[in-house]
Amino acid sequence: MEQTFLMVKPDAVQRGLVGEVVGRVEDRGLRIVAMKMVTPTEEQGREHYAEHEDKPFYDDLVEFITSGPAVPMVVEGDDAISIVRTMIGATDPAEATPGTIRGDHAVDIGRNCVHAADSPESAEREIAIYFTDDETEDWERVEEGWLYE
Repeated sequence: MEQTFLMVKPDAVQRGLVGEVVGRVEDRGLRIVAMKMVTPTEEQGREHYAEHEDKPFYDDLVEFITSGPAVPMVVEGDDAISIVRTMIGATDPAEATPGTIRGDHAVDIGRNCVHAADSPESAEREIAIYFTDDETEDWERVEEGWLYE
């Protein structure tokens, strides 16, 4: 099992697309191990986009991701990283294939609805920005069937 990080960004939360994204993840047979609605702090935003720190658009990225509620989640399944990346589509919605989240819903490259980790290292780093270990362990209790006892 592989875990990845997926976030519904503030533009998509504002447009009411959280259920659409969650539904697509679950329809693919992936499991949402942890999920919450938060307004990322400036510190989280800067850490989230740390790899772009030297780029001219860095401050705009941080400002956008911290502009309102977002829904970060931990998604688990076989090949979760590549499956989620395929599901979300190209970063630039103009290049995103119809049928992908960005291809169907994103407005422009600055408001592209979702973010997903692109590697196991990014997934681990991004999960740690938004979740504690305790928050990602609850799924084990569901697998054990405690809800149905």
